[in-house]
Amino acid sequence: MTPDSLREFCLALPQSTETFPFGEETSVFKTSGNGKVFALSALGSDSFDVTLKCDPEESIALREEFAAIIPGYHLNKKHWITVRLDGSVGDDLVEQLISSSHALVRPRLPRVRR
Repeated sequence: MTPDSLREFCLALPQSTETFPFGEETSVFKTSGNGKVFALSALGSDSFDVTLKCDPEESIALREEFAAIIPGYHLNKKHWITVRLDGSVGDDLVEQLISSSHALVRPRLPRVRR
């Protein structure tokens, strides 16, 4: 996965926006409906990685299986993971993890009153 393909995939998700609250070097992808973060990445950095929200149980299993998946850098280690995008984790899995992160934070539709 390249920085351009990561940005493109994140922005293709519903209600996704890219912001730069930590400076121009760090892309923060949020949902526009509630402003919650689902991905962070320093797209221009030498060490290319992405930090994602993750179910705590899935996080443990992923970290045991992949050396390139570690607890979330500078975030709650229980709910966030950082994936080093060095090719050791397949693009399909990375896209699945991004989609899952987005699903965890996206705005929910209000329940219809009956």
